[in-house]
Amino acid sequence: MSDKTYLTKGGYNKLKDELDDLKTNVRQQVLEKITEAKSHGDLSENAEYEAAKEEQAQVESRISTLERVLSTATILDEKDIKTDKVYILTTVLLKDLDRDEEVEYTLVSSEEADSENGKISVKSPIGKNLLGKSVGEIVEIKVPKGIMRYEVLNIKVK
Repeated sequence: MSDKTYLTKGGYNKLKDELDDLKTNVRQQVLEKITEAKSHGDLSENAEYEAAKEEQAQVESRISTLERVLSTATILDEKDIKTDKVYILTTVLLKDLDRDEEVEYTLVSSEEADSENGKISVKSPIGKNLLGKSVGEIVEIKVPKGIMRYEVLNIKVK
């Protein structure tokens, strides 16, 4: 049985759009590549055919993954998210106690994670350790580089 996936409405729509594009456009484009490669003759030594078949496998795998994620998704409404503790979809202001710097993260599902925009997965080492914490708590997070220490300064919903 697969885990439930929590998504924002925007995240759900983005994945749904990707699925629709894969099914209606990309799948057809890959089939055209396979047909073209087949027309070149001997398939046993046809690198173009092998590449197209590999691409087809990747596309079908992604379609399967998206269908699974979307079928188990629960869409969270940000107005229903509490800010007494760190939950999925909360934005957390932290003080890095080792560097004396402030950082801000929004906790999201793995499917919506985007570290460049401060969105980290609740399944990441930082996300896992922040869940359930309250303002004022000190969090020690074991990461490959060592132990990171943060103080939770603020919790909000953007």
